[in-house]
Amino acid sequence: MLYDADDHWAKLPPGMGWIEVVGVAADSRDRVFVFCRGDHPLMIFDRDGTFLASWGEGLFKRPHGITIGPDDAVFCTDDHDHTVRKFAREGTLLLTLGTSGKPSDTGATSIDYRTIVRAGPPFHYPTNLALSPDGEMYVSDGYGNARIHKFSPDGRLQFSWGEPGNGPGQFHVPHGIAVDGQGTVYVADRENSRVQLFAPDGRYLDEWIDVARPCQVFIDHGGNVYVAELGFRAGMWSGTTASGPDAPGGRVSIFNPEGELLARRGGGQNPCAPGDFFAPHGICVDSHGDIYVAEVVMSAGGNRGLVPATCHALQKFVRK
Repeated sequence: MLYDADDHWAKLPPGMGWIEVVGVAADSRDRVFVFCRGDHPLMIFDRDGTFLASWGEGLFKRPHGITIGPDDAVFCTDDHDHTVRKFAREGTLLLTLGTSGKPSDTGATSIDYRTIVRAGPPFHYPTNLALSPDGEMYVSDGYGNARIHKFSPDGRLQFSWGEPGNGPGQFHVPHGIAVDGQGTVYVADRENSRVQLFAPDGRYLDEWIDVARPCQVFIDHGGNVYVAELGFRAGMWSGTTASGPDAPGGRVSIFNPEGELLARRGGGQNPCAPGDFFAPHGICVDSHGDIYVAEVVMSAGGNRGLVPATCHALQKFVRK
């Protein structure tokens, strides 16, 4: 799989910008929805990068994840508000999961997952949402919890699973989530550096370990699995270090449905160069096979001088 990298794809209008980009998603018309931290949290672009519209100003405490359904409904995860909201594509609110500003009781005292005492109900710093082929909603929850919650299409909680830990079905920051065409649930278990696979009823199936702190998972129509990996040079928790001098930085990996590596890009050697990464956080693929990668460059270390403020927060990879 060969791609051309473009880190200046999005053509921002004068006076508009972002601090960092947390997530990206493409709708049925390949319009690209960019979820970012800044004054204009939801920006919409055409495939060629032409700016189309924005909405969401003043709505979010801290954007974190975005998913677009087959009907073009837009699901936005707001980790600091402890909610996931469903919008029509033009921004009309349709549904809210969770209670605004009220985290569940897990004993956590901060966004640091190491303060979690026990698993709890929805939500405590939720991270991302995925849809099943039948429209059921799975939410990864997250920094202040260690659970996956399954909701009916109309927003009723069906059940939850998971607890803090590193065993099968346990999590240290369930950060990203996706569901394939057969209903298998893929969870990016970030701080355990693995992707866990589950049946629709939450039963543990398998794990993939050839990943470096995965943040988000995307599955294309062919069942290929795209993983945005934070790596070991950005977003490190206080007191933690890389596993060794050869530990990779930010990168993107592509696996086939059997978990075999097809392609890998990046590694963080030159994190601000086109095609390399500092802090991959969100990923999606459009109907043409082009890949979009969002990066949290500031909160993962740009605010501490690890990369300059000019480092890219959004890249497009055009498939050759």
